[in-house]
Amino acid sequence: MAFESLSEKLQNTFKKLKGKGVLSEADINDAMREVKLALLEADVNFKVVKEFVADVKEKCLGQEVLQSLTPGQQVIKIVNEQLTDLMGGTGSKLTYSPSGFTVLLMVGLQGTGKTTSCGKLASYLKKNGKKPMLCACDIYRPAAIDQLEVVGKSVDVPVYTDRNNKKAEDIALAARNEAEKKGYNVLIVDTAGRLQIDEDLMEELARVKKAVKPHEILLVVDALTGQDAVNAAEGFNNKLGIDGIIMTKMDGDSRGGAALSAKKVTGKPVKFIGMGEKFDALEPFHPERMASRILGMGDMLSLIEKAQENFDEEQAAKLEKKLRKNEFTLEDFLEQLGQVKKMGGIGKMLDMLPGMNNKSVSDSDIERSEQEFRQMEAIIYSMTPEERKNPQVLNASRRKRIASGCGQPVSKINSLIKKYEDAKKLMKQFNNPGFMKKNKRFRGLF
Repeated sequence: MAFESLSEKLQNTFKKLKGKGVLSEADINDAMREVKLALLEADVNFKVVKEFVADVKEKCLGQEVLQSLTPGQQVIKIVNEQLTDLMGGTGSKLTYSPSGFTVLLMVGLQGTGKTTSCGKLASYLKKNGKKPMLCACDIYRPAAIDQLEVVGKSVDVPVYTDRNNKKAEDIALAARNEAEKKGYNVLIVDTAGRLQIDEDLMEELARVKKAVKPHEILLVVDALTGQDAVNAAEGFNNKLGIDGIIMTKMDGDSRGGAALSAKKVTGKPVKFIGMGEKFDALEPFHPERMASRILGMGDMLSLIEKAQENFDEEQAAKLEKKLRKNEFTLEDFLEQLGQVKKMGGIGKMLDMLPGMNNKSVSDSDIERSEQEFRQMEAIIYSMTPEERKNPQVLNASRRKRIASGCGQPVSKINSLIKKYEDAKKLMKQFNNPGFMKKNKRFRGLF
């Protein structure tokens, strides 16, 4: 999980403060020392840490905190606000050209995941009603054009290529003309990278920039490289001028120092974060939500958005009808398990729940739950269509046959049927108007 180690340390620090009815200046100083160490260990830029801790300490020593009935909570509130401000305040959205046609220039060093990010961004834009085209302008790296074509095919987005032209700016301009002519409204230009920032790279990018006049230049950096990513961002911004940052591999970075430092050092916002290898694993970066997750306060807005993304009104109406007629089958149960998987699995969902993004839920607990999901799928797939639709026919001999087919003991089949029956009862309750009337807090959730 992103920020895992920082999150754990900060939450432990504030747990101590919460237990005290009154806070002294010494308590604040001790807490700020721990916060400072936690941030430095998370690879946050030293100057950024120094300024952050000084600002938080000044606010925490105010009378409002020291004389508060809940001083520990007041300190957490201040840290939450300052963390949010440090990462940019509010989410910085992608902007589009008022002309109706937008060019996004993707730049970065080699190995940051730039080409894959082009595909992820194209997939994100399609979901948001845009019609993107990709353009291959990396004319140096072997198979770079082939890679982008594979990426384009995976997300069902066309790719403009010209293998004979050795001028990136000419390819980009021709792609722009082609995209406009064919009715696409966003062109994503994948450019060449280098192992380090050099004059040749910057000159070529400047020529491409001049040729296609991009509405936004997005820098792709690898979160795992920590402060090197921030230094690269500063270098690109000084020489080329960037509009935003896409930070890849955030799911593999337990420290998160690059994401915390980037905005403060470069003045440019992190617009997206890569949270996995799949092409739908690109998320808009929301500083306020990330700060909340770091402090163990959850991120219910992102969880709701995830649920809405995977919500099918027609499917929900069919399910409701089945429940009313008592026709909820094991196939429907399997479909509901699939919805959880679409939302990123149990691990990602727990990460967004208040108080759950720390060691109270271990990786082994999550892995056990994921494994149980896979076992249940295997069991249901081993059944005949009749058995899935009518589990009442599952006598002892049938259960034995299913167990043999999926490689699970009969006890697992019995456990699955119990879970299915429990889920059926619960869903019937939620679809009962009387229950919803009595339990007002559930309104709007189901």
